[in-house]
Amino acid sequence: MNSELFQPTIPIGEPELMRASAYQRYLDELHAEPGGISTRISQLSPSLRADLLRFGHDGGASEVVEVMAACVRHAKRVTIHLQCGDRVVPLTVFAQERLVHCPVPMEELIGKHLLDLRVMHVEPALLRPPGDEQAALVGAEHMHHALAPLLWEMAMRGLRRELLPEIAGPAVYRVAPSLDASALPASGAVMAAIQRLARQSASLRELAEWPGMDRERATRLLNALYLQSGLIVSRSHPDAVRDGWF
Repeated sequence: MNSELFQPTIPIGEPELMRASAYQRYLDELHAEPGGISTRISQLSPSLRADLLRFGHDGGASEVVEVMAACVRHAKRVTIHLQCGDRVVPLTVFAQERLVHCPVPMEELIGKHLLDLRVMHVEPALLRPPGDEQAALVGAEHMHHALAPLLWEMAMRGLRRELLPEIAGPAVYRVAPSLDASALPASGAVMAAIQRLARQSASLRELAEWPGMDRERATRLLNALYLQSGLIVSRSHPDAVRDGWF
């Protein structure tokens, strides 16, 4: 992706996005200095920091959905610096408010660059969510978007084709009663599977054998439901124990 294609997505008056090469040099310089990036990331909660360090040094990761899942699970406000072609997009996640702030239009980020995104760095958010008393730190209104649709798209169409670590292993799954399936952008076999999971539990192997499903599609659906806080995972169910044994 070249700068000529990327530039029109930035609203007039907004700062230009940093080049990925320049940001990488910045990260390399901080790595070389005592108390650089490590000091910044240490401001995250110990549990979130431990999760991020599983994916790579100081929060780096190739699979964006893993990092997003960790930030949502720990309900923290963070900024994820994403390499998008030759530019860096700072995506700020407000987990409790279920919002994200992004300087690139969401249809551009999801529609054209979803498979190109790579996490370069994660740090505590400097921006504040809409309505915060520190109004000067609240981003432009048109740059805020609902978190749920982004998580769904990342799970269903992103790079990851395996279950997220938190739901992997011997288990059976069921849709949580609190999930509003009608609000999900699902149809056909996927919606039928969601409705069936609302009535009965199933293992990944069983779900993959349902009409219109296969292992990858079933895996992506379970990840997507988990990120919507709409998945019940049972590891003590007899079917889960049986799967684990074999």
